[in-house]
Order: sequence, then structure tokens, then C-alpha cells
Amino acid sequence: MNDDATLLDRLLDVIEHDIVPMTAAGVVVGNKLFGAAILKKSDLSLVLAETNNELENPLWHGEVHALKRFYELPREQRPEPGDCIFLATHEPCSLCLSAITWTGFDNFYYLFSHEDSRDSFAIPHDLKILKEVFTLDPGGYNAENAFWKSYSIRRLVRALPEPGRERIEARIARISASYDKLSEVYQAGKAENDIPLN
Repeated sequence: MNDDATLLDRLLDVIEHDIVPMTAAGVVVGNKLFGAAILKKSDLSLVLAETNNELENPLWHGEVHALKRFYELPREQRPEPGDCIFLATHEPCSLCLSAITWTGFDNFYYLFSHEDSRDSFAIPHDLKILKEVFTLDPGGYNAENAFWKSYSIRRLVRALPEPGRERIEARIARISASYDKLSEVYQAGKAENDIPLN
């Protein structure tokens, strides 16, 4: 079993080196900045990483697009969902929460919260849909349930002892700065795309 710092470093590696480059390419053409990846629990190796592809299909949120690609893998190359870690750059919306559940993953980790999506990235749809459709306030869904347990990477980092905590928080700050730039690109061009909820 991996210790918390090793796991968190690996998740941040995947965001920074696998998801962000894909997301940067997607944002330039008009997709949102949400991405996801699937890793093996046993050795933290990457199964696949993906990013939002809503220009092709409004359902291809980063998480759903990753799940689509996961189930397109040949069966003999595809690990069991229960043997995997599901990683989302942003706290999954109601669509993605359901998709993670229906596909059999027993966990997910995320870096940015729903409030970050609304406040830092000016994409309020996650919280608005949770409120309007499900009458849930922020944080109102059950983060640990019979299907899965969710983990906020930032909360896990805050629980680390020093000196690891400060080092990993510095990594998160660098990754956040990258997402701030991606957000600027997306916001500047979103009026030109035809994503229903841009």
C-alpha cells in the first residue's frame, strides 16, 4: 500500500504531465478545462488520461470521456474498475458522479471543488444543476456511500505532516496557475462554441 504523500504526488504527476497537456489542446479549440485519469491501485501506473470533448458531444465531460475510452480498451487490457483509482481534475458534476457509479469504480479523487469551478473558473453549472434538479446545496451529495468514497486532494494534503505538506501545496499552487491560464483561454473563446452549457 502506498503512503498518502506518495499517492498524492503520483496523482498530481498525472494531472500535471498527462491531463494538463491534453486539456491545453482541447481548450484552444473550445472545450472546457475538465480532465480525468484512471490508474491501477496496485502500482499507480496510468491506464489512461482524457480531457473534456464537449465539442464532439456535450456528454463527453472529462470523466465521462475517460470512462468511454476505458471501456473501449480491449477486455484483456482493461483492469477491473475496483482495481483502479479514478482521478478527476475537478469535483465531478451530477452526470459524472452517476457515470462513475454506473461503471463500477469504488473511489474518486479530485483537485478542484465545485465551488472552485464556479468561483475560480466561472463555470457554475455543476452547483446550479445539483440545486435546480436535485435540490442539493453545495456539498450536499453523499461523498461516501454504498458505491464509492470520494477524496478531496486538497483536504488530504492539509492532513499531511510537514515537510511533505508544504512541498505538495507548492505543487498544487503551480498546477492551479496552469489551470488559471487554461480558464482564461476557455473564457475568451467560449462564445464561439456551441456547447449547450458553456
